[in-house]
Amino acid sequence: MTHTLSEPSAAPRIRDLDDEAFAAAYGCDRYTATVLGTRFDYLVEHMSARLLTAAFSPVLRDFYDLACTVTGPPELGYPVPAASNGIVLMAATTIDAVPNMVREFGAENLGPGDVLIANDPVRTGNHNNDLVFTRPVFVDGVIVAFVTLNAHQLDMGGTVPGGFSATKQNVFENGLVLSPRLLMKNGEPVRESWSVIFDNVRMVDVLLPDMQTVCSSLELGESIVRESIERYGLAAFHGAMRYACDAAAERLDGGLAALPDGTWSAIEGIDCDGVDDTERYDVHVTVHKRGSRLEVDLSGTSRQARSSVNATVWEVKTAVGIALKYFFDRQGRFSSGLFRNIDIVIPEGTVVSAMPPDGAVFLYFEQSQVIFSAVLQALQQVMGEDAIAGDHGGTGLHTAFGRHPDGTPWVSAMQCGGEIGPYGANRFGDADTQCMSYLANGIAPTVESIETSSPVVMLRHEPVPDTGGAGTHRGGHAMLKDTLWLTDAAHSTIELRNKRPAGFGVAGGHAGPTGGVWLFPPDDEGRARVPGTSADAYASGEPWAGVLDPVSHLPSPEGEYHYPFHKDTTSRAQSVLRYVTSAGGGWGDPFERDPEKVRVDVRDGYVTPTFARERYGVVVTGDPEEDPEGVAVDEAATAALRTQLARAGGEDLPPAPTEGGAE
Repeated sequence: MTHTLSEPSAAPRIRDLDDEAFAAAYGCDRYTATVLGTRFDYLVEHMSARLLTAAFSPVLRDFYDLACTVTGPPELGYPVPAASNGIVLMAATTIDAVPNMVREFGAENLGPGDVLIANDPVRTGNHNNDLVFTRPVFVDGVIVAFVTLNAHQLDMGGTVPGGFSATKQNVFENGLVLSPRLLMKNGEPVRESWSVIFDNVRMVDVLLPDMQTVCSSLELGESIVRESIERYGLAAFHGAMRYACDAAAERLDGGLAALPDGTWSAIEGIDCDGVDDTERYDVHVTVHKRGSRLEVDLSGTSRQARSSVNATVWEVKTAVGIALKYFFDRQGRFSSGLFRNIDIVIPEGTVVSAMPPDGAVFLYFEQSQVIFSAVLQALQQVMGEDAIAGDHGGTGLHTAFGRHPDGTPWVSAMQCGGEIGPYGANRFGDADTQCMSYLANGIAPTVESIETSSPVVMLRHEPVPDTGGAGTHRGGHAMLKDTLWLTDAAHSTIELRNKRPAGFGVAGGHAGPTGGVWLFPPDDEGRARVPGTSADAYASGEPWAGVLDPVSHLPSPEGEYHYPFHKDTTSRAQSVLRYVTSAGGGWGDPFERDPEKVRVDVRDGYVTPTFARERYGVVVTGDPEEDPEGVAVDEAATAALRTQLARAGGEDLPPAPTEGGAE
């Protein structure tokens, strides 16, 4: 099916409007529109902060797994002028979730003080655990706006506590699905809605206060909307919404105008599904640019997967929009105006347009990253120096659960795996290492909160030397995380992109290597075996995921693939679990990197002297371990080496390094 997101505006450009024409178009002057635009930003962040500071769930409190939007009324076409910072995957899908929910439930059935909820991925995007709460704002008996909070709930039922599993094969195993219904009516709880949720989920002691806080956050959002309308007037409020969306559309249109007409394609995918590793799932992206419009065609994409690694059309729209914003609209909020000149073609029943009941959707974020990566790779063919290298590509999510000695259950969700990893480089500079992904501005939870909420000790969380994709600007480094589990535990490891590097290089930059997961069981006397970080430390680990050398167990392109699901992923007390993320790609020719930057990387432990010499042609002297400030560049030797390597055309370069800086 084809989703035509909107027709291009025939109106004159905003900058060409005089004051009188601007006021006629938007119901206010430019200054007021700008002030209200900033207030929309304040509104969505203030709502987010209310939940963040009061949440019980570590997924909300520590991971920022939420999104807020403010939406205009139906008669304006549900414009969204601002979405919160945080998990942009959730913010962008909420743009469509609100009209989908309101149209199905009926705007005429809503009243003041109501809160409408839904969590069906086909209706609202994302997955069952992301419950969308939207509250209509009434003025004089008419809906003038909606304030919305899309918030991850720690559990929504299903076969696995917390839900994070790739092996669920239909929507019935996935958990509770809620069609649009009222949670609050006229400010009072709708008992049957709360009951149906709490009759089907685990950890009600966490969900109840978090859902109450969400409702409080929506009340706060409504109060800010009302204050804004009382101060500036309803016409100005709605005009500023349209202005913010028009401005976003205009910015993207200006970026697209710089592109020549053309067609560019790329293919990216995941290694397997949760049934077995006999089938790879690829997303085919073909970008057509003609005049003022851009079409993104996903024809040829693999069929829907046999387990819950699928996504929906809302994730496709979101990932495409985010990619285009990275290229053409780096400033400003994510808004519905971004999609005005974009068409998306999506066949039914693919891994990114799965159909129920067999097309279970849970790990939608993995497909979102695949779509995003494919768009980046397609457009790098025309973007030139504005191309963006790949990040670590997968979420590396880890969930563990078990019971305390007194029998009470515990869950560790998205804290102890490869969630925090590197970006890829671009023309502006080196990539950050300790981030999440291009699609999520989450934050690393504190060690104290992790160790307080679960029977685990954080042993190590650090960059891996020599892993960032080499380039004029280098990619972010792989992150290594070691955790010691104090009790027996069951683990869910989400690793879907190890067969080929996700951190692709651009403009001559090198790719970052892939990562993996290992378990180090306790010794025969039950004592923990804490591994080191040298290359020989991995051999004693039990491979759980990755493409690994059969002897050393180090990541290797020629190694054996370790299927991450349908194996015994339980651990005994005093086991150590190691995650190493994939690394980000580099931008530009590594031999053009400033030798001083290479020296600093060697001094700081990101790059070894051997890697500096072989990948960058930079000869670094001194001992970075014993005398880091004494590290220096031998300029004459560097010039001679770079000349030699340039003449060789890079043919003498050794293979990409393995983990721990070992060749």
